Amino acid sequence: MKRATQSTAILIAACLGFAALLLQTPAAMGEVPPNATFWLITCGLAMLAVQSIRRLARLDGRRVYGMLTAALFGVWVIYFWQLLVVAFEVPRVLLPPPSLIAQSLASHWPTLWGDFVQTVLKAVLIGWALGSGLGFAVAVAIDRMPFLQRGLLPLASLTSTIPLVAVAPIAVMWFGFEWQSKAAVVVLMTFFPMLVSTLAGLKASGKLERELMYSYAASYGRTLLALRLPAALPFMFGALKVNATLALIGAIVAEFFGSPTSGLGFRISTEAARMNMPLVWGAIVVAAVTGSVAYAVLVQLERRAAFWHPSVRES
Repeated sequence: MKRATQSTAILIAACLGFAALLLQTPAAMGEVPPNATFWLITCGLAMLAVQSIRRLARLDGRRVYGMLTAALFGVWVIYFWQLLVVAFEVPRVLLPPPSLIAQSLASHWPTLWGDFVQTVLKAVLIGWALGSGLGFAVAVAIDRMPFLQRGLLPLASLTSTIPLVAVAPIAVMWFGFEWQSKAAVVVLMTFFPMLVSTLAGLKASGKLERELMYSYAASYGRTLLALRLPAALPFMFGALKVNATLALIGAIVAEFFGSPTSGLGFRISTEAARMNMPLVWGAIVVAAVTGSVAYAVLVQLERRAAFWHPSVRES
């Protein structure tokens, strides 16, 4: 195992070093047209990159290897993106190279930070918390009083079928152009997934466990806290992870229909109209990284809160 790890590390280091050298050639920098030798070397490097990822993925025993595999795959995707876009002279309007996107991120970071605060820390975070909390509360109410299921559940399912492009302008008319209208759209998008997942989770506890709580004359609240909610945690965390991405998408799209002078959706729409595609891709990178970090944080919270569940132990 140790020898396999060392050989894999040597292969990865050699591939990355060779890739760095190839990136400094005139063809990779766009100074001269690429020739047959350049393409032959690029194909060989691509095969070595695939082999390095496969060998790293085969290493077992530590969770860090999975993270390193994903990171290495991302590095190679960005590398070949840079290499091929420059070599084929792809217009920047269609697809800018990662180096240009990084430059745009660095030069416009104060602007993108303001967009991040407006979209994520206000609209997304508040809307996600309110929508998920409301879905949880309604699910518990339906579980406690089953007659509500006939009235509330159809109405809740109706909210999931409303098109986002239709409700976003209405929310702007009701709540104004600030973050409150975007948070309202996020609440509408995150309510139903949390409701359905919590209802399914509350029914996931075993029949024997419920009968044991009943034999001890446990109240509904006691049974809920001691048995049913712990059993529902994997379902609830699944909804929270789905809602994290839905909230980000909903807030960004809602900003297309009316926004103040900040926000990731506002930045994407206005800069795309100006053909400033590196800044557009910079805003996309900020949104993608935010969604990935939010998902990773929720995964770690799930591992600590529901560590006993088989679905968490086996992952």
